[in-house]
Amino acid sequence: MRTITRVCWFLLGALFIFSGLVKLNDPVGTAYKLEEYFEVFAVSAPPLEGFFLWFKNISRTLSIFLSSLEVILGVALLLRWHLKITLWVLLGLLTFFAFLTFYSAAFNKVTDCGCFGDFIKLTPWTSFAKDMFLLALWLMVFTHQRFLRHAFVQGTFGIMVMTFASAIAIGIGVRALGHLPYFDFLPYKVGNDIGKLMKPAEPARYRYTMTRNGETKEFDAYPTDTTWKYKAMESLNPKTSTPVVTDFEISDVNGDSYTQELLKGSKLVLIIQNTNKADRDRFKVINALMEGAAKSRRGITALTITSTSAAKFDSFRHDVNLPGPYYFADATVLKSIIRSNPGLLVLHNGVVKAKYHYHDIPALWEVEKALKE
Repeated sequence: MRTITRVCWFLLGALFIFSGLVKLNDPVGTAYKLEEYFEVFAVSAPPLEGFFLWFKNISRTLSIFLSSLEVILGVALLLRWHLKITLWVLLGLLTFFAFLTFYSAAFNKVTDCGCFGDFIKLTPWTSFAKDMFLLALWLMVFTHQRFLRHAFVQGTFGIMVMTFASAIAIGIGVRALGHLPYFDFLPYKVGNDIGKLMKPAEPARYRYTMTRNGETKEFDAYPTDTTWKYKAMESLNPKTSTPVVTDFEISDVNGDSYTQELLKGSKLVLIIQNTNKADRDRFKVINALMEGAAKSRRGITALTITSTSAAKFDSFRHDVNLPGPYYFADATVLKSIIRSNPGLLVLHNGVVKAKYHYHDIPALWEVEKALKE
């Protein structure tokens, strides 16, 4: 029992640290997921709509707080620092996450809980099962604390260690919040060919279940013998026969597609997800870069993509003196492309060569260098 308890103790602490670090890698993505939950709760409980919308407005702060708390609690558990208090706080967090995942699974409201960010995608019921597993680990550790009496840190030294761990966790999240994720797990990461990802990796293959005179038989190809009657069909390669990118569509102000043209040649793309929340202070530098790119001998096309309505965006671009043509795309797609508003994307024949947060606006030579690589 001592060995089992210690295995559970280690797994519980390690999983909390891992989960928190994955979320801190992309706190903006975690905030988007929290916003989804708060929007659903606001619609489901009209009397509390204002309450949930207030939380939606501070989703980025909550993202850093909750993700850092996971790491801090995981470290505290592994160090057995104030073990009983740590376990009770862990229970509160586990109960909160279990409620969210059960709500997602039972009512099919949020189809991905974001438990491990974009690194590991879990279905709602799988997410709930994961939380039940963690609760089982917690119960084992809580009921057998006598096997974990020795604390590795305590007193003033313990406070110093936990303060350092807290500062590291929060610092990781704040750094990622003000720049781009350390590791990009989304389809539009640097090096990916968007055009290829819009096509399936291989043709779809199916297994057909057919019946004839009471006999049931499976075929890997649809039988030409018409005496067989169709009963069911199962996809043999659903993942590889489905494109990774299915919703990438760019259009001009008239609604005509610009997608294929975007994936040709060298492009410097300014992405403005939402003009209401775009940081306007950076547009003097951005405008200079866009103008310089348009005049570059490298044949760079500088353009803007937004999800804001045409009339509203036209007013915005005049306010900030934004040069060049502009196009439109779905807001969710733009959020997946880059975690920055505004943000810059460098493309060459559809391959993502570089991405820049508005805090890290490059010089023109850096854009040209990225296109050559």
